Amino acid sequence: MKRFLLLFPLAAMCASPVVAFSPEPTTATAVKPLDQRIEQLPAVLSGAIKYEDYFSPSFLAAVPAIQIKAISDQFVAQYGKPLKVVGVDPKGPDSATVKIEFEKAIATAVITIEQASPEKVVGLLVTGFDLKGDTPAKIDAAFSQLPGKSGYLVEKIGIDGKRTQIAGRSTGQQFAIASTFKLYVLAELASQVQAGRRSWSDVVPILSTSHSSTATSNWPRNTPVTLQTLATWMISSSDNSATDALMRVLGRDAVEKKLATIGHSDPDKALPMLNTVEAFALKSNPDLRLRFQKATEAEQRNLLENEAAALAFDKIIPSNLGSGPVAIDSIEWFASPSDIATLMHNIRQTGSQTALDVMAVNKGVSPVSAEKWQYLGYKGGSEPGVISMSFLAQSKAGDWYAITGSWNDISKDVNNELFVALMARLLDSVAG
Repeated sequence: MKRFLLLFPLAAMCASPVVAFSPEPTTATAVKPLDQRIEQLPAVLSGAIKYEDYFSPSFLAAVPAIQIKAISDQFVAQYGKPLKVVGVDPKGPDSATVKIEFEKAIATAVITIEQASPEKVVGLLVTGFDLKGDTPAKIDAAFSQLPGKSGYLVEKIGIDGKRTQIAGRSTGQQFAIASTFKLYVLAELASQVQAGRRSWSDVVPILSTSHSSTATSNWPRNTPVTLQTLATWMISSSDNSATDALMRVLGRDAVEKKLATIGHSDPDKALPMLNTVEAFALKSNPDLRLRFQKATEAEQRNLLENEAAALAFDKIIPSNLGSGPVAIDSIEWFASPSDIATLMHNIRQTGSQTALDVMAVNKGVSPVSAEKWQYLGYKGGSEPGVISMSFLAQSKAGDWYAITGSWNDISKDVNNELFVALMARLLDSVAG
């Protein structure tokens, strides 16, 4: 999941020391265009400067003024009024990373201006917020106010493997976790490679077709790709076709045995482990959905085998999926926060650097949060009524942590943006 507080794309950045910002003296030296635009930024976010006077025509063509106002209003509602620029990290004559103080937080943003007059802003990216005076108690209180059910866990993992809970809520409760289940697939793949049964460079055809497959969309199904490529797509972009391809190669039974070996507090809830096409097809077929929900585990397995033709990609009826939660308490992938922490601990214990590298491609949070860690691996997932985010992190002091959270609501969709911000706060709260 890519859930950044994104306003607009901007130029690539290079490193440079952070310096305090102050306007150039107007008597001796003319104000540099970039400095002027930076100085105006709090006023723009407050709506005190017309967007047409600040942003370039190309910028406004891509993102209309009404959208800019909506984003700015959202920032103000959540973090209070923007007050002033408190830091600038120059990236050259036309771009900089800036720190903007709001009433309740410090925002980090990257700004880029035109090279030619009138030097209007062509790129603006707000990469994150650090709340002032945030505490674990405040974060826990925010979790308690989420509608539906939610839970989280922060664990520190000692050198000896001992796990110590730092914070948590409903750590043993089962939640629908959506694509976070793909970590079980990655764990089994890493184990088979470590055992010498497979290699990350093994080449297999994709063959599978599923929804929400951005990496492999419209690719020929016989396209040969490596197992590492499939794993990277599965974790970093949550590509469902890649996931189903790996489940086919590894075997459903093998992935389920891996879940059992790792440990799961409610395997009856977690099994059988569906592939993504089966999940979509069951949700979209009222008859099969009801039969699956009423069946025992053995009967569910028989249904998956006997109704395989009806559970194919071309049998999915998107209109039957609706716009809200569909059977998220029965046709999904399930785990508790403690189960997910155990899973991530297992992946680290395999000693597979490749698996860790795959998890670190998409870090799930803004660069501001990610840069606080020596290593940050991530997997999340969502569907209507479900969001789950999990991190395996190593502090700059060398300590390892598992940070995971899930939120389910069977009656309505959840607020993904709110939960992403909450998990970023949780991650920041233990960053070394």
